[in-house]
Amino acid sequence: MRPTSLILSLTTATALSAALAACGDNRPAGPAETSPAVSEPAAGVPPQAAPEATATPQQQEAATPDASAGGGLQGGTDDWRKVAKPADASALGRMDEAWRLARAEAEKGGFSRQVEALGPLADPNAGQSGRLQPAPGTYRCRTIKMGSRDGGGLAYVDYPWFACSVELTPGGDLILSKTTGSQRTQGLLYPDTDRRLVYVGAQAWGDEAHYPRYGQTAERDQLGVLERIGQNRWRLVVPWPKQEAKLELLEIVR
Repeated sequence: MRPTSLILSLTTATALSAALAACGDNRPAGPAETSPAVSEPAAGVPPQAAPEATATPQQQEAATPDASAGGGLQGGTDDWRKVAKPADASALGRMDEAWRLARAEAEKGGFSRQVEALGPLADPNAGQSGRLQPAPGTYRCRTIKMGSRDGGGLAYVDYPWFACSVELTPGGDLILSKTTGSQRTQGLLYPDTDRRLVYVGAQAWGDEAHYPRYGQTAERDQLGVLERIGQNRWRLVVPWPKQEAKLELLEIVR
């Protein structure tokens, strides 16, 4: 293992798993599924593709991490604080506020039943300790957006299910990717606490052939936390995303 590639190396992952051992866009028949509320996308943000959409060759290319970065994608550190921009780190620190305002706005906007039906997915305290890292492989994933970023959009939107993947690269990077749909995301998962990993990534839109890297374009950047909320069930929580919502959830299931 090259020390310059240590985002979440096998050594780090083994050590983390050992420590935890001493301490679960987009929508089929998933848990408590409800009718989707569809909003107009923010300016410059393409809408999610239809449920039956499959990855185009360009999207498939975008879903593949850059093999030339075999030494690790983020400069050889497993500390997300050394990678995240101060403004994004500050937004992550206001996670509780994002949860509170986003849920309140969704419920006030008439979506109480939909929020309640989400169960643990919409419970800010649902994160569980242990088995934080999703095993490498393919997953289903769907996006939920709550609260309007500027107060002018819908207070709640849910999308159908699309495809996600998790990869542990030879360089030691644990990479989460949403690989289909018109809003796709890819980033690295960093160790943080016994109940969460921190996600540092960026979005690709439309038929773009590659994911941007975090820090290249501010409006595409994403900083969030990955939590396990059940058996083979995780969620990525992005507070104060750059478009549309106050809180964005990506449910990830096997």
